[in-house]
Amino acid sequence: MARIASIQPRKQRKFRYNAPIHVRGAFLHATLADDLRKKYGKRSFRVVTGDTVKVLRGEFAGTEAVVDKVDVKNTKVLVHGVAVKKANGEDVPRPIDPSKVMITKLNLKDAKRVARLEVKA
Repeated sequence: MARIASIQPRKQRKFRYNAPIHVRGAFLHATLADDLRKKYGKRSFRVVTGDTVKVLRGEFAGTEAVVDKVDVKNTKVLVHGVAVKKANGEDVPRPIDPSKVMITKLNLKDAKRVARLEVKA
């Protein structure tokens, strides 16, 4: 992962805002549940569509559902069932920061992802 050299908050925000797409992927890591942590020997892993996550913070804390979409540009995750009502009654998904979710079940349909999981730190 790319290191942020400065301790100044404005430069840290600038780094995240101007980061290239391959670095933004590193911002999309979420902690693994205890059983997955023991099984794979990793503390966190990148969130992808199809993973089952548990929301840890905010209004929807405790909600466990499947990830519908991962927004790499804004480094947010859209979880199924996590939505807010607009003034006209329409439901819109509430984007959640990946650091505020915990992966409880991994989507293992991608062979490259499985291979990446098996690599020991």
